[in-house]
Amino acid sequence: MANHKSALKRIRQSAAKRLQNRFYHKTARSAMKNLKAEENKTTAVEQLPKVISLLDKLAKKNIIHKNKAANLKSKLAKHVNSLA
Repeated sequence: MANHKSALKRIRQSAAKRLQNRFYHKTARSAMKNLKAEENKTTAVEQLPKVISLLDKLAKKNIIHKNKAANLKSKLAKHVNSLA
């Protein structure tokens, strides 16, 4: 265990940040899953900007890599455009 006050504080901060990051990442994954399961094009078109925004926020906070976010957004857009 750490001996310095600053190291103990850093442990507390990183644990709190880890929980926040897990929550944001899980929320985005659930939103993507719901969008992929959507079969109605109009609702999918409404959901797409919200999901893209979540992915951009994850990339901005370095929770996921920016290229991964771009790949996911591209796949989701393809899916939405393929709906009839």
